[in-house]
Formats: sequence, C-alpha cells, structure tokens
Amino acid sequence: MNISFMNIHLPSLLYTVLLTLTLTFTSQPALAHQPVMDMAPRWEDGWGFQLRRQDISSNVLLEGRSKIANEAKRSKSINRLWLEGIYTFKREIRLSFKLPYIKQSRTVIKDVGPVNESGTGIGDLIIGLPLKRYKNAADSTGNIAITPSIRLPTGSTDASFPVGDGSIDLGLSLSASFEQTKWYQYYDLFYWVNNKGDKGIDKGDELGLDINIGWHPYHDNLSNTGIFLMLDISARLEQAGQDSAGATGGKRLSAGPVFVWYRSGAMFRAEYSLPLYEDVEGMQVSYGDEFTLGIGFVF
Repeated sequence: MNISFMNIHLPSLLYTVLLTLTLTFTSQPALAHQPVMDMAPRWEDGWGFQLRRQDISSNVLLEGRSKIANEAKRSKSINRLWLEGIYTFKREIRLSFKLPYIKQSRTVIKDVGPVNESGTGIGDLIIGLPLKRYKNAADSTGNIAITPSIRLPTGSTDASFPVGDGSIDLGLSLSASFEQTKWYQYYDLFYWVNNKGDKGIDKGDELGLDINIGWHPYHDNLSNTGIFLMLDISARLEQAGQDSAGATGGKRLSAGPVFVWYRSGAMFRAEYSLPLYEDVEGMQVSYGDEFTLGIGFVF
C-alpha cells in the first residue's frame, strides 16, 4: 500500500518512519535541532509541538582536562521544561520556537566562601527559520537545510543564578539527514554568536556538531506503533567567556542512548547523555550528566 505525500508516493512504512522521526530529534540544550520535527511535517499548514523535561547535574570540578578536589563542594543542578513548536508555511519553509521554564541551583565560590545560588522562571526564547531542500526515492529520502536563528532576552537576570543572559544572540545551522525504513542519519553543524549580556555575562561564541544514528527494530503497520533505538553524539567548542559565577568556555564531547516509542502522530522519548571528554577554560564544574523525557505531537 502506498500513501500520497506532497505528490510523492512513498511506501506506508517509510511514511511512518518519516512521521515518527519528526518527533524524535530534539537533543542537547536546544541550540541545534529544530523542535519536534527536524524534517516534517512536509505539508502546507502543518504544525506540531513538544514538551521536554531536561535535567542536568554535576558536582565534578575540573581545571582544564583534569578532575580536581572539590573541597568547597561546588555543584550545579539545572531543570528545564521546554515548550517547542513549529509551523510549516510550505514544505521547504517553516518557523519554529523553543521556550524554556527553568529551575536551577548551584554552589559557587565568593569572597566569603561557598555560596548557594538559585533562579526560577522563563528563559530566553529561540526562534528559527528552517529552510529545506528534499530528495526522495521509492525507499529512501534525504534533505539538506539551513536554519538562521535568533535568541531573545526574555529570561530575567535578576536571580543569583540568572535564567537569562540579557543578550540578543544569533545562530546558523547547516544540516543533512538520510532516511530508510530501518536506518536514519542526521548531521547538524551550527554556530552561535553570543553577545555581551547583563550582570557581567559575556559568554564566548559556540561551534557545535550533532550526529544522530537511529535503528528502527519494530513497527506494527496496523496500529502505526513502533520503537526506535538511537545513539546521539554531540561535540561543542565554546570560546572563553564568563558568566555571573566565573569562567565559561571549553571543549566537550558527549554521547548517549535514545529510546523512542510512538503511536500514530504521538511519541514518547527518553534520552541519557554523559560527557566523554571535557577541557574547560579555567576552573569549572563539569557539564554533567543529562537526562531528558519528552512527549510530542504533529498535526
């Protein structure tokens, strides 16, 4: 059985893969992948949204690449609830947004010694304009995309651990994806220009690379239900800078597994990622382990 999809006939199983993957790839702290759908919906007036709970924590203290004694018990804990959505004007042109609600805390060193800081509230809004070009075959499809983005200072800098940075930042992403009924590949190279913000926050520009490799071991065509197992790999290079707690910047390579269960136009996603390599500027708390749960829908 074939399904007509934007005047291109695709096998129904491949169509399901495409629809499910639209919900799948929103990894890492929302700097790269487009929300809910890296590739779809591919019809005019299509839209979707996703809620994602992201937890990051660490009490490991680094100086450069070396782990050092953390006598002052410096640490951080960041919890973000992301609301992310997209609207498709045409299959090649869409508009996306990502808005976090943040609850976070950290222990830093001040002149008086260790100090506990915290912050809660809406963070900085990210708006993107994904522009895509597709190539489809009978049993596979692929696309390349360029996505300019802007991050607006909607988050407050009033808290001791600010949920925003007070700057307008600009991003550009170049991505490519390749799909078959059993396999998926995604590559995203992006760059963020981080401008000077409020309260001494002046983070360096960031270069990133995200790679997703996915396997589709199970699919039931009658109920449109299935499972994906994936590996997410991300690399970051951030220039030296500072925030309200001290030095920022460095290099990081992270990786981890992703599990996705889907049924029709809805899906559940769970992801775990840990840093495999870090080389920080100055002395910093490690980026830490990251655990993400999400649910998304397309219409």
